[in-house]
Amino acid sequence: MSEGVRGTPSVGRSAWERLQRRKTAAAGLIILGLLLAASLAAPLLMGDPNEVDFAGVLQPPSLEHLLGTDQLGRDLLTRVAYGGRISFLIGALAVALALAAGIPVGVISGYVGGTLDLLVQRGVDLLLAFPGFLLALTLIAVLGVGVTNVVVSVAAAAMPVYIRLVRGATLSIREQAYVEAAKALGAGDAAIIVRHVLPNCLTPVIVQSTLQLGVAILTAAGLGFLGLGVKPPTPEWGTMLGEGQTYLLSYWFIATFPGLAIFLVVMAFNLVGDGLRDALDPRMSVLGS
Repeated sequence: MSEGVRGTPSVGRSAWERLQRRKTAAAGLIILGLLLAASLAAPLLMGDPNEVDFAGVLQPPSLEHLLGTDQLGRDLLTRVAYGGRISFLIGALAVALALAAGIPVGVISGYVGGTLDLLVQRGVDLLLAFPGFLLALTLIAVLGVGVTNVVVSVAAAAMPVYIRLVRGATLSIREQAYVEAAKALGAGDAAIIVRHVLPNCLTPVIVQSTLQLGVAILTAAGLGFLGLGVKPPTPEWGTMLGEGQTYLLSYWFIATFPGLAIFLVVMAFNLVGDGLRDALDPRMSVLGS
C-alpha cells in the first residue's frame, strides 16, 4: 500500500475529530441533515405537491399552510419539501457523473503526459473559458429541458474542474518515491494508477465534491429559474423561484421560501467543504489542529 494511504483508520478518525471541532462545519452538517430528512420524509408526512386548490390561492403563511400557498393554491411547504428531493438528486447525480468522467481523464492525462496531456489540457482550457452556468445553459438549450438533460448539462460544466484537479494531484504523486519503488518492482502502469495514484487523489476530490454539490444545485436552480430546468408542475426549487418572481412584490412568500432553501443548501455545502478541507489537510495534524 502506498505511503499516502497507510494508516487510513487513524487518519480518518483524527480528521473526523477535527471536523467535529469546527462549529461552522457542524452547523452545515445539521442544516443539510434537516433539509435532506425533510425531503426524504415528504412522501410519508405530506400530501400531493401538485394538488390544486383554487379556493385557497395566494394565501400567506398561516397555521393551515405554514409557508402559504402559490398561485394555484398548492401548499408551498409541501412543494419545497418535494423540491428538495429533485434538487438533491440532480446535484448528487451531476457530481457523480462529473467524477466518473473527470477522474479517469485527469489521471491518464497527468500520468501519461506528453502530447496526450497537452491535447487534453487545451480542451479543458477551452471548456473553462466558459463560465460553468453558461456552458450548462448552452448544453440544455441543445438537449432540451428535463431532469436527465439538466443532470448531463450540470455534470459537463463540472467535469473540467475535476480533470484539472486530478491531473495536478497525479503530476505530484507520480514523482513520489513509493511510485518509483513500485516501478522498480515491476508494477505496471495500470496497477500503479489503481493502487497508488487514485487513492492519494481522494482528499482533494472529496473536498471539491462537497463544494461542487452546492454549485450543482445552484446551477440547476438557475436553469429552472429561466424555465430551462425541470418541467412544471414537478416541484424544483429553481422552477418555483421562477414562478414566484411574478408575484414577488405582492406575495413575497412564493419566491422567498424556495430561494431560502437554495441559499441554505449552498451555504451548508460550502461550510462542510471548508471544514473538510481543513480536517483532511495533513498539515493540520502537524499543527495539532
